[in-house]
Amino acid sequence: MAEHIPIGSDHAGFEMKGHLVKALAAMGYQVEDLGTHAAESTDYADFAHPVASEVSSGEAKRGILLCGTGLGMSYAANRWPNVRAAVAWTPEVAKLSREHNDANILVIPARCISEADGVKILEVWLNTPFEGGRHQRRIAKIERADGERRGDAAVE
Repeated sequence: MAEHIPIGSDHAGFEMKGHLVKALAAMGYQVEDLGTHAAESTDYADFAHPVASEVSSGEAKRGILLCGTGLGMSYAANRWPNVRAAVAWTPEVAKLSREHNDANILVIPARCISEADGVKILEVWLNTPFEGGRHQRRIAKIERADGERRGDAAVE
């Protein structure tokens, strides 16, 4: 069975999302388009939360988000437990987000890159495995219970 990947965007990412949906389908993924479904102005959080919820719960292994800069989507998505949403503006950043950070949501800054670059970033991100090793320890330090502090940099 094909991997299920939810994708969402606000109005700024709407056009590029259409291209990425086609690219994902051509690569054999089962794509769930969670909107927006029009170019009218929308709020990015309305689309970030449903994608992040699916990844957080394990319903989806990975997800894709798009907005103008990628920042708003990443802020909203990263509020969810077990989500590591990475804004990637080059294939190299996409690769490193997977290798070192085990990013499970790719966030594309649609106003900052071309359609061709968006597809290339997507392909690299999907095809790059997590390295594990020393990076696994670092990933484990991201998730924490409320009030729990880790490391020496805790602030009162």
